[in-house]
Formats: sequence, structure tokens, C-alpha cells
Amino acid sequence: MKASSSRRALVTAAAAVGVLTLSACGGNVAGNSAETGEAFPSGPVTITVGQDAGGSTDRIARSVAEGMAEDLGVAVPVVNKAGANGALATKEVAAMEPDGQNLILLNASLITITPLAVGEDEAVNLDNLDVIAGLSQDDYVLVASPESGFESLEDIQGSSGDLNFGTTGVGTGSQLAQAVLFAQAEIDGTAVPFDSGSPALTAVMGDQVDVATIQLGEALPQIEAGTVTPIVTFAKERSEFLPDVPTAIEAGYEVPVSQYRALAAPKGLSEEAKARLVESIEAVQGTEAYQEFNTQNILAPWEVSGEEVAEEWNTLAEQYKALVEEYDISLSGE
Repeated sequence: MKASSSRRALVTAAAAVGVLTLSACGGNVAGNSAETGEAFPSGPVTITVGQDAGGSTDRIARSVAEGMAEDLGVAVPVVNKAGANGALATKEVAAMEPDGQNLILLNASLITITPLAVGEDEAVNLDNLDVIAGLSQDDYVLVASPESGFESLEDIQGSSGDLNFGTTGVGTGSQLAQAVLFAQAEIDGTAVPFDSGSPALTAVMGDQVDVATIQLGEALPQIEAGTVTPIVTFAKERSEFLPDVPTAIEAGYEVPVSQYRALAAPKGLSEEAKARLVESIEAVQGTEAYQEFNTQNILAPWEVSGEEVAEEWNTLAEQYKALVEEYDISLSGE
């Protein structure tokens, strides 16, 4: 009897250790929570980024991932799979199981602008995704080289006609914003293409081009240093980082273009998993560390629901399509 009692005690102790081990891991075990009824998440939650490491989208993903890992109690690795402005990574994640364990960090331009520059088979929309939450907003600013002498949009309109302007890539928000503004303001010039904002900004600083439209996070240090001159921003309202610089809308031109970011999952996410992910993101957004990250990276919070993200982006996609058709603008580079 004593031996039997000892064995029962050992089994009970082992079970208790198992419960404690699961508790230390956040109560998660392997398996699909939607199928087994176990608490979400059931393991690492991977965030895929369709851009290279080191860029603003990647930095946002890593800041969010760090906070979510702490809140969820599981690893939240960030995986970079660059290509086609994020389309390849987005399609890959959209085809995965909708268990909440794989997420994609989306740029609005992929949904709202890139479809205007590529074929239908290459375009990405939100039909195969559940948007979880909006994250942040990165504005665009038209900057001029000091040597150009431009200090306002009127100065550019009154130029001699030999204007050179930098473009920053096919299907980007900066390309669309600048193209629509120039069409509405009847500004002519010669386009000088670059692969991204950084070389375009360098070209403005070096007076190789007169103007270019750059993401505010990239341009602000040079604006503050006086190596480029801000002309207008393209957000709906003035940027808190450039309160003295007017918007294109204030100047009389309907060009509301910003780069928004949001987190999404494959379509079919359970309500339980979505609610837990939303809760986690909101917890991250409430931390001082994340708020400081936004300030340091010149990002305005855009903390809206997934439903609001989808509604806003679908509306913008229709608006941008109407603008390029009205002004006969080609974003394909052809």
C-alpha cells in the first residue's frame, strides 16, 4: 500500500509539473487552436514583411512583434520576403491556414496604388485577408533642392519649363502623389526615375533633380538640416512634424496620399483568435516604448479597427483609379 501511495504521489507531482510548465509558456501547446479548442496562440506567431530588412515597414513590424511577444507569451518572429512591392509575400501568407499563427504587415499602397501599375494577375486586394488593425501613417512631402530657389508650389509652377523631378518607383504613393499634383497644377517637366526614396532624396540634395516626393520619415532629417526645402505634404491634414508646411489640399489640389500600415491574416480567422490579436496590438500601442518608436521614426499613429482599414483602403483605391483615369496618368513606367 505504501509503494502504491508513493507511485500515485509521483504521478500527481509529474502532472503538477506539467501544468506549471504549460503555464510558464502561456498555456500554449502545439496544434491548431481552431481545431482542438486550445487557447490561441498555439505556438509562434510569425509576421511576414514583403520588404527588405531595415526599411520603415520592417522596423514597424519588429517593433510590433517585440511588444506582441511579451503580451502573447510566445515568440513572434519577423520574416522578410521582398518582391513585387510586397505582393509575393502577401499572396503567400493569404494562402496559409487562417489560424492566426501567420500574419502579414501590409502597406496601403499595395492595395490602393500598385493595382493601377500592374496587370490584374499581379494585383493584390483584401478579398483573401482578414485585416486585424491599423498601425501607423507615414506621410509624403514634396521637397526641392535649395539651388532650385523653389520655396512654394507657385514657384514651381512659374519655373522656366526645364524642371527635372525625381520619381521613386512604380506603383508607389510618392509616384502617385507627385503625378496627380503635377497634372492638376499643370506642372511640366522631365521625370528622372529612381528605385526608392533614398536615392531620389540624395539627387535632390545634390541638385541633380529640382524636386522629388519622399516619405516624411526619410526627408525630415534633411529638411531640418536645410539641405532640402519642403514645399507641400500630401496628407489630409498638416503633419505634426512639419506644422508650418501646407498640404497640397490647402493649396487647392485634391491629392490625399499617405502610406498606411496594417496587420492582416489569411481569410477565415476565428473570432477568438482575432479578438486576442486585436487585444495584443492594442496593448502594444499603449506602451511608452511603442509610442516613442513612432515619434523617433516620424510615424503618426493610425490605430483603427480592421474593418475601418478595409473600408478606407477600398475607398482610396477607387479614388486613385478615378484620378489616374481623369488625368490620363500612367503609373506603369511605360
